[in-house]
Amino acid sequence: MAVPYAKLTDTPPSSTGYGQAPPYPTYATGQPNYPHPQGQPQYPGYPPQGGAPQGYPPQGGVPQGYPPQGGAPLGYPPQGGAAGQGYPPTDGGNVQAVDNPTWEGEVPDDDVEDNPNVQAPQPTAPPAEKMDQVSGYDNMQGAPLPPPSYNEAMMQSSYPEQSEVTPNMPTITEDQARDALLQHVSENCCYGAKAARELSFSNIMPSNAFHYILDTFTEKRSTKWAQEPYHGQPIDGPYNGPAPGPWQIEARQPPPFTAQVTHVEVPHTASVKPCHDCLGLGRKRCYHCYGRGRTRCTHCHGRGHHTHYHEGRHERRQCHFCHGWGRKRCFLCHGHGHVVCRTCNGRCQLKCFIRLTIEWIVHHDDHIVERTALPDTLIRGVSGETVFNQQHPRVMPITHFPDNNINQASHTLIQRHNTAYAMERILMQRHSVRVIPVTNLHCNWKSESFSYFVYGFEHRVHAPDYPQQCCCGCSIL
Repeated sequence: MAVPYAKLTDTPPSSTGYGQAPPYPTYATGQPNYPHPQGQPQYPGYPPQGGAPQGYPPQGGVPQGYPPQGGAPLGYPPQGGAAGQGYPPTDGGNVQAVDNPTWEGEVPDDDVEDNPNVQAPQPTAPPAEKMDQVSGYDNMQGAPLPPPSYNEAMMQSSYPEQSEVTPNMPTITEDQARDALLQHVSENCCYGAKAARELSFSNIMPSNAFHYILDTFTEKRSTKWAQEPYHGQPIDGPYNGPAPGPWQIEARQPPPFTAQVTHVEVPHTASVKPCHDCLGLGRKRCYHCYGRGRTRCTHCHGRGHHTHYHEGRHERRQCHFCHGWGRKRCFLCHGHGHVVCRTCNGRCQLKCFIRLTIEWIVHHDDHIVERTALPDTLIRGVSGETVFNQQHPRVMPITHFPDNNINQASHTLIQRHNTAYAMERILMQRHSVRVIPVTNLHCNWKSESFSYFVYGFEHRVHAPDYPQQCCCGCSIL
């Protein structure tokens, strides 16, 4: 039977009318459940409803003193196990839901809107002023550290100069040039092949392109404070001796000219400190419900009911999502009002240490000498003949190459590399010169003149003026 229209209010319906909100529904067990538990099991080990879990540090205070190096202090969550009684687990799991939140800190006056897409806050780093002072580690912002001065005795001034000779590159024949153009046409669906088959060559102009390449392999080091949850792992602190300098720490170097990044804990810089994010409690106010343990129902906007128009009358129906209460238990903290601290993972303490970041970097530079209309960038993608190749801790500029442009490019690039990376240590350098054959072919087809290029040992083709590029050429085969 339909309920007659009544004045709308902001409070959910009760058994006696539309006044005060009803209590949580009660089921056969006689215990309040909110909302319907659907046979939800009771999990042992959680605190009684309405009370704070046993074993927590007092609210609003920081535990006195630092924990012993070998283990956690009494009252802290057990090492290697769960985060402690009354703590919701960090990654879901089965948690006994409660109706009375145990969070005793600051909470908003009203329920907040339920947001299923809420993002968890990221772990934070301890304030810099709370970190220990370590000799030799004043720059802790992750900036590159100046390397030790390079030993000038390692300069390869005594290395013998290699002879650089330009080889006689083979020239292509007309048949090879035609086959290369036909292959290029077949790779373009709208190109017609008739022009490539019927063209006649008027001039073949071979030339060489030179590609100078310089690689510098460097090492860069930087330091920064880092932290991780403390769960009883060994602590290498200052009592073991002074910390070595950032460039005195040995690290396994990758093969030359291989980019890589590695992280190393600086010896004798570790210590254990109470978590700055949760003040050593191991838990924080829930970032979804802000400690209230419940959120406003988004389906009824906190009213507990919906109004429907049926058979000429307005009917008020109870919201099925919140069962007329207008709010729901927080799905994130399960009504507790607090969640595990993400910074210390509920361990209450952090292991703080200096982290050394080592980067091996390959700096690449090149210069192309090509005197035809062929775009220089195409030279990088084809093979040629290497006529000069040298690798040393420091290379010297080329001085005897037949093309003086290569000599000038070598001098400029080497000088740039030796000065541009002052905050990195140069480990190795190498440079080489490649010779790439380039042929410019002038052709005629049906009283029309055009030209194209064949370059590299692969006989790649660059033909921007090919006469049969439109789709109509597809039918002329």
